[in-house]
Amino acid sequence: MKRILLFTVFLFICFACKIDKNKVVVEEKIVNEAPQRLFTEVSIEPIIVNDSLSIRGLEILNDSVLGYASNKGFGVVTITNDTITIGNSYAAYLKLNPTETTSSFRSLAINNDKIFGLSIGNPALLIEDVIHEVSNPKVRYTESHEKVFYDAMMFWNAKEGIAMGDPTDNCLSVIITRDGGKTWNKVPCEKLPEVVTGEAAFAASDTNIAVVDNHTWILSGGVKSRVFYSPDKGNSWEVYDTPLLQGEGSQGGYSIAFFDALNGFIIGGDYTKAEANNGNKAVTKDGGKTWRLVAEGAEPDYRSCVQYIPNNKGNELVAVGFRGISYSNDYGENWDKLSDASFFTIRFLNDSTAFAAGRGGIAKLLFK
Repeated sequence: MKRILLFTVFLFICFACKIDKNKVVVEEKIVNEAPQRLFTEVSIEPIIVNDSLSIRGLEILNDSVLGYASNKGFGVVTITNDTITIGNSYAAYLKLNPTETTSSFRSLAINNDKIFGLSIGNPALLIEDVIHEVSNPKVRYTESHEKVFYDAMMFWNAKEGIAMGDPTDNCLSVIITRDGGKTWNKVPCEKLPEVVTGEAAFAASDTNIAVVDNHTWILSGGVKSRVFYSPDKGNSWEVYDTPLLQGEGSQGGYSIAFFDALNGFIIGGDYTKAEANNGNKAVTKDGGKTWRLVAEGAEPDYRSCVQYIPNNKGNELVAVGFRGISYSNDYGENWDKLSDASFFTIRFLNDSTAFAAGRGGIAKLLFK
């Protein structure tokens, strides 16, 4: 009996040791996956310098071809060695339609070899061009209404895309294509959540929309700042409240980004009180259903665009605005200001290189 007891104790000790060993392995794995990299500076190389330009839409095809949307049209920037070529699709459109009035563009999307620009103001024009030609623009959608104002555009895949804008009725304006951008149809308000009076969106950086696979999120702002969510590429919609500062026309969310179907970030504030840093940034871990304010009373203050740094684990984010460039490596809980440089929008080429645009042009950013 004594031998059996001792053997049982021996087995228990060995089993416990095995559990502890496995536990150590798991803990080491977690430690290895913890955020390690910390950027402490960013170098800025001007690509386009033009004081008359205001660029709020920016997309990257590759390291030498960019799409832009500005107050003077939209088009393509090609970077070849030391030569920079700017093609303006809207300028080409005006040559074909000389009676048209000049429009400002803030929404942009690249889909395969096509570039799409969407104007603000009345009437709204959605124009498609061939990205390597920028000489044969085609109008794919128009909308005339005293309240029409489109804010952002994005594609889910080669065939399906979405654009959103301010309400012209009792819902956000949402248009969708299912044929690669040839035709766009406006979603009727019966299929969308109703907005409250004064709820709209900010055409600040072309980042009011985030997509991951079939999931879509749209961020509103103003009197009410909420997240509109579709699990099925715009066929059905729900709406979730956010804790962001809201209640006035200049307040609320300006930019939304998602790393995967669950983890996302929203940022904004009040551009008329840009130094305020409360109620302007929040994180979700459940796909946008609930949001938690982070970095209250701390960096950053008002920002117009937030993006996840790619090829990582969702812990690194960069936010830009006219008050500077901010960086977080702990999922947005804490931030460091890397530069006072002013930009409206940013897109990443890889995990350390980005292009940013704003008032005065476009620059290449290298994070170190």
